[in-house]
Amino acid sequence: MNKKINTNDRRFIEIGLKLAYYRKLNGLTQEQLAEKINLSSRYVSKVETPSIVQPVSLKTLFAIADLFKIPAHKLLDFE
Repeated sequence: MNKKINTNDRRFIEIGLKLAYYRKLNGLTQEQLAEKINLSSRYVSKVETPSIVQPVSLKTLFAIADLFKIPAHKLLDFE
């Protein structure tokens, strides 16, 4: 049974992929990232897994952007 992925779901998946990219670029494990932004490693894993649509709050996006010292819009650029 194929579930159709809508535009917003696709965006959440892309955010997760970007999160994984920046996390690895900065040499962090999911557990280390989770600890630094005060979330569970299970949540970080769900966000990064492309087969799971896990919504992400702006508060979380801002915390990630601040941690990686990047503008928050880089996580929301869907070109």
